[in-house]
Amino acid sequence: MIRILVVDDSSFAYNEIADLVPSDEYEVIAHAKDGEEGIRLYEELKPDIVTMDIIMPGIDGMEAAKEIIQKDPTATHKIIMLSSLCDMDTLNEVHALGMRHLIPKPIEKDVFLYAISHLE
Repeated sequence: MIRILVVDDSSFAYNEIADLVPSDEYEVIAHAKDGEEGIRLYEELKPDIVTMDIIMPGIDGMEAAKEIIQKDPTATHKIIMLSSLCDMDTLNEVHALGMRHLIPKPIEKDVFLYAISHLE
């Protein structure tokens, strides 16, 4: 079972992701509502995949991803960034941190399932 940590200040996004993933392959194990909680839960739960919203109160998703990657360089292949701000600057920032995926919100099921099935 592939374990997913959702880091998003929106409960709607958490529920949407939980509903999108096939329950026979994936399990959404936790929901962090901000970057600080996301970092803590990543260290505590060691998920296989992290979906990380960019715009959140406190530590935003980019900063949280950066901190997670500093502590665990393999996390670049585990984090999928999500945002309503999907422009070239944001994509370049995601790539500069070593991550490959930036998915626009609202989430399209096919795009999301492709991304989670093509993580290394």
